[in-house]
Amino acid sequence: MSTVTDPADIKLLKLLQVEMPVVERPFAALADRVGASEKEVLERVQRLKANGVIRQISAIFDTRSLGYESSLVAARFEPARVDEAAAVINRHPGVSHNYLRNHSFNLWFTIAVAPTSKLGLQRTLEILQNESGASALRLLPTLKLYKIGVQFDLGDESKPDESAPPQYTEGRRVATIALNAADIEFVRIMQRDVSLTPTPFVEYARELGVSLGTLQRTYNRFLEQGTLRRFAAVLHHRKAGFSANAMGVWLVPGDDAEVDRVGEILAGFRAVTHCYRRPAYPDWPYNIFTMVHGKTAADCEKALRAMSEKTGVTDYAALYSTKEYKKSRIRYFTHEEEEWEHRYL
Repeated sequence: MSTVTDPADIKLLKLLQVEMPVVERPFAALADRVGASEKEVLERVQRLKANGVIRQISAIFDTRSLGYESSLVAARFEPARVDEAAAVINRHPGVSHNYLRNHSFNLWFTIAVAPTSKLGLQRTLEILQNESGASALRLLPTLKLYKIGVQFDLGDESKPDESAPPQYTEGRRVATIALNAADIEFVRIMQRDVSLTPTPFVEYARELGVSLGTLQRTYNRFLEQGTLRRFAAVLHHRKAGFSANAMGVWLVPGDDAEVDRVGEILAGFRAVTHCYRRPAYPDWPYNIFTMVHGKTAADCEKALRAMSEKTGVTDYAALYSTKEYKKSRIRYFTHEEEEWEHRYL
């Protein structure tokens, strides 16, 4: 059962997870859709943020399209040293997620490095492995995106094995695009947690030195080219009632067409928020990754069984996060990474 029980909160959060309208008075536009006043919607959002249900409301960009190198990384540490190692890794400003999981590869983190990086991703990871003392480290970049889109059903209406078409897939992505100075400033502003005022986008436009119409046109251009997925709320899944999450990993045999067939089926499950093809290694044979969220571990297991039955893939494992060391949004085009790299150049 979701910890968010107020029907008005649930309706508002469903809308905010899909998209916050980039208009002059976005909270008034949301108020029209939920049957409330602008003031009431602002107060509800403030309360849901204060309670930790809403982590952030901001633009969600496609990292690769911005020219960043990024990857999921699996690392192995002695259990007694994992907390210390996580702290070392977290100091890199491009590390956005870092979890302890129930596997011999026990620390899993995501990292991104800017297109201006002088070290690059591979050298950065060599430094992190050396400084953290990892006995093994496996680079697991995305080879193909089948789905990304975190939207939690707070109304307790869906079932763990229910299907729903993915909204953002490989087909929406574009190759790296050239960003001019104005584009980069747009990214820097729009990635911030939205200000809870009646006219936040008017304020952002003023800060950028452009009209609201110009900001909206840039937003729509970024959306159309797939560089920006949406401007929306990201929820704290545990506080929203989804206390369990499993990284379901699958060993899919066969050629590329067969792997893609399975990946697309797995991406169609509502319980799956992320689905990727990634490289395999002799000590890590799984080639498709699915993040599965549920209100309980039993929900996750039920979804994984249904996914196995539908695809015919029986060689899979569920890795549960047992400790969260870091969970944040990637902050693009900041100076922190330059400062981190300066120590190693």
